[in-house]
Amino acid sequence: MTDQMRDLIVLALVGIVAGFLASILVGGGGLLYYLIIGIIGAFVGGYVLRALGISLGIADPLVSLIVTATIGAIIVVLLARLIGIIG
Repeated sequence: MTDQMRDLIVLALVGIVAGFLASILVGGGGLLYYLIIGIIGAFVGGYVLRALGISLGIADPLVSLIVTATIGAIIVVLLARLIGIIG
């Protein structure tokens, strides 16, 4: 397995976990929904935390990525609901 393939699999799994965790907090469901919201959330969370200069202080990079993606996924879902994209 190449590094790129492994990275894509990890991104997908992190996206699913982050989307699931976000759905527990703000609602929603379905595996594809979790994946899409989680992956978008990973980028949004990373951007927002970096822009605000917030460091999570989590030593484990995978856990840090999951928490960052979950924060981003929550932001994405709430913004989508605010503008009426997601019911």
